[in-house]
Amino acid sequence: MTIPAAGSYQLDQAHKRIGFVGRHMMVSPVRGEFTEGKAWIVVDEDPLRSSVMASIRSASIVTGHDERDVHLKSPDFLNVERYPTLEYRSTGMIPQDETDPIFFWARLRGNNRLLSRRGGVEVDPPLVRASGRFVLTGELTIKDITRPVDLQVEFGGTRTDLSGQEIFGFTATAEFDREDYGLLWNVALEGGGVLVGKSVRIEIAAEAIRQS
Repeated sequence: MTIPAAGSYQLDQAHKRIGFVGRHMMVSPVRGEFTEGKAWIVVDEDPLRSSVMASIRSASIVTGHDERDVHLKSPDFLNVERYPTLEYRSTGMIPQDETDPIFFWARLRGNNRLLSRRGGVEVDPPLVRASGRFVLTGELTIKDITRPVDLQVEFGGTRTDLSGQEIFGFTATAEFDREDYGLLWNVALEGGGVLVGKSVRIEIAAEAIRQS
């Protein structure tokens, strides 16, 4: 895995999707996205000290249904007139390396000794390879309420684009309870359950460009 060069990066506006998924009437997913959002990423010389700050314009929410979009922008939900942005700030990174059992057993087969701690011989450690996955711990702020939300991030790789700019790609997901942010509006269904699910899933796919 090639780690991006240390420096400052910004979200590429032409290659981003800040999406989310909610649930309607307990049975079907409703997908939407915020079309306007910025992120500032600082890649440290020690990658685990890297950081992210993001700001999303709440009024840019779209779900493909005008009446629903108007309702989501209203005081029942995001109240975009009073709270124009959603904010995210990272607090740390936790790598999610993976041990590949195929390489581990290939290593054992090539060793003439029986490797055993009980026999007084050190067991060769399994090969650990960078999976490109990590947890970005952080805090999400909606309607001036801040709660911890951790993003499951998968690094997509680095490249130099056609303009000679250094870029890297990534995807990120998370889930949170909207009621934790005061988004309480709902309607009880006659047969049980509610009209709008409480859980919201974040789905982000994007590229970041290194700043000169």
